[in-house]
Amino acid sequence: MSDPIVLGIETSCDETGVALVRGRELLADVTASSMDEHARFGGIVPEVASRAHLEAFLPTIDAALEAASLELSDVDAIAVTAGPGLVGSLTVGSAGAKALALATGKPLYGVNHVIGHAAVDELVHGPFPDRFIALVVSGGHTSLLRVGDIATDVVELGQTLDDAAGEAFDKVGRLLGLPYPGGPHVDRLARTGDPQAIRFPRGLSAGKDKVRHAYDFSFSGLKTAVARYVEGCQDRGEEVPAADVAAGFSEAVADVLTRKALDACAMDGIDTLVIGGGFSANSRLRELAAERAAERGITLRIPPIRYCTDNGAMIAALGAALVRAGAAPSSLELPTDSGMPLETIRV
Repeated sequence: MSDPIVLGIETSCDETGVALVRGRELLADVTASSMDEHARFGGIVPEVASRAHLEAFLPTIDAALEAASLELSDVDAIAVTAGPGLVGSLTVGSAGAKALALATGKPLYGVNHVIGHAAVDELVHGPFPDRFIALVVSGGHTSLLRVGDIATDVVELGQTLDDAAGEAFDKVGRLLGLPYPGGPHVDRLARTGDPQAIRFPRGLSAGKDKVRHAYDFSFSGLKTAVARYVEGCQDRGEEVPAADVAAGFSEAVADVLTRKALDACAMDGIDTLVIGGGFSANSRLRELAAERAAERGITLRIPPIRYCTDNGAMIAALGAALVRAGAAPSSLELPTDSGMPLETIRV
């Protein structure tokens, strides 16, 4: 008997993602992004994102079904992001998924967006080991998780106390006069700079903070240090060495992320690190993680960039894991939660 087919729907922010998964096999993955509509505002506008989801919802589902050569009646279960994310965006996806589940009689699973960023790796690298550490880094989230089973056993070890890594990159991009979203532009600029030319602070990495917040992150102070450096250059009438600033900043972020994630592996005797989320596309993070993981004998799993940003595949993958684990479906009254705890896998 073949594995059930799961339809995954992702609408937590500005991208409408729909995918179909059979077991750990991706059948189709289609994304409609409204990023261009937000660019002129320099950030995500919730009302604009919600309207874009409404307009893209059915066409994206139709496109995914067509790409997989399937009909809606072929789907065995539906998974949808229930949180965390923007309330309006989550509501559009949730309402649509409930309607589909009610119309087709298929079970519905409301799942955690952040955990989905880790779950998608199974579609690329196959089944997870019995235990692993997951570092999920994106525009809105920087979280360190210990995972026993992606469907039933996720423990949050630490998270950002202020700005997420991707958010900090966007803000530094604005300081350097780069287009929105800043992350990819800062990354490209950093490759041309000297990461050792300017040493920026590593948040929560010294003294009592290193003990009290061993697995937590803070990038607000780093962002402020970059702002002060740029302002100092401007006040002195000097040209801002943008490439070196970007490189030094990128190095500081990647240093903290990889060190804490690998320390968590060592502390718990875990030999696999999975990195996911939109910021895992960052080139320096990938390089430094690979280098340090190899030094410590840790297996590193990072999915290709296409799976890093928000997409339906990550939600379908987590839904498929829940189905395999025999988890009970969610109620048709399932709530959305913009601040969903990271130990809540499904609602």
